[in-house]
Amino acid sequence: MDTRTPQDVLTEPLTVKPIPPGHGSRSAGYLMLLVTALSWGINWPVGKHLLTELPPLTMRGAPGALGAVLLAVVVLAKGQSLRVPLGQLPRLVLYSVLTVTGWMALIGLALVYLPASETAILGAMMPVLAAALAWPILGERPSVRRVISMIMALAGLVILLGGDGIAANQAKMPGIVLALSAALSFALGTVLAKRKPLQLPQLTAAVWQIAIGCVPIALYGLLFEHPQFAHLSTLGWSLFAYSTIVQVCIGFACWFGALQRLPASVAAIGTLLIPVIGVVASAVSLGEPLGVVQVAALGLTVAGVMLASRS
Repeated sequence: MDTRTPQDVLTEPLTVKPIPPGHGSRSAGYLMLLVTALSWGINWPVGKHLLTELPPLTMRGAPGALGAVLLAVVVLAKGQSLRVPLGQLPRLVLYSVLTVTGWMALIGLALVYLPASETAILGAMMPVLAAALAWPILGERPSVRRVISMIMALAGLVILLGGDGIAANQAKMPGIVLALSAALSFALGTVLAKRKPLQLPQLTAAVWQIAIGCVPIALYGLLFEHPQFAHLSTLGWSLFAYSTIVQVCIGFACWFGALQRLPASVAAIGTLLIPVIGVVASAVSLGEPLGVVQVAALGLTVAGVMLASRS
């Protein structure tokens, strides 16, 4: 049974190899969204540690640039083309700058001023912003169930902060502004990509968006931050490899695939799992607290995401 709404059909992307409609397409989208959440959630403590060995823009841009190269090799090995029709270039550049450059660079800088957990929670404002933008841009009027699901998920994130919110003191204000700007950039790119989808195969679109988005960040970092790759520890290289292969190659490829198959607001709400996974990963790897309050918050957030997936 086809569970899509008329709006889903109107906004479903036109690709070189069309994605068949129906439950199977949505199921694949949910699976890709879960893989994205896992890979990006675990990357929060990974990125925070890498900041002790690499400067912020290099730490974000270099894995992205290398990841784009690896994905390009995969695409060519599969016999697919990396050619982009000339008419797609303006749209491709715009989406790359909003979804990749804005997010990667601004979040990397926000981590300098904020703990990873607070940065992740501020970044989780993205689905709220995306849902708000999807109404006027896509006509995706939020259902009562979807609004409730967002409130539940965001309430869980507030509980993760201990209910006290983020202390907006002078030292943290740059990080707060940077993280919220990153969330807005990602949200706008997500909604615009649903309104006028790229007419490219999934992996080809991922390669070019990551490359266009990350190469300028990497070049700026190499030229002005003067990273010392020779001084990276064994752990540092291992985490760098994780950021390149898992966070960039697998995470972004799955994100773009999920965005092709799901309504923008549902895909965005699913990203609320990312800070939840980040908190758990930080507790396991960094020894950060994970008590009854945190577990209750995780349950509330996951319940909100599950409710959204049924709307």
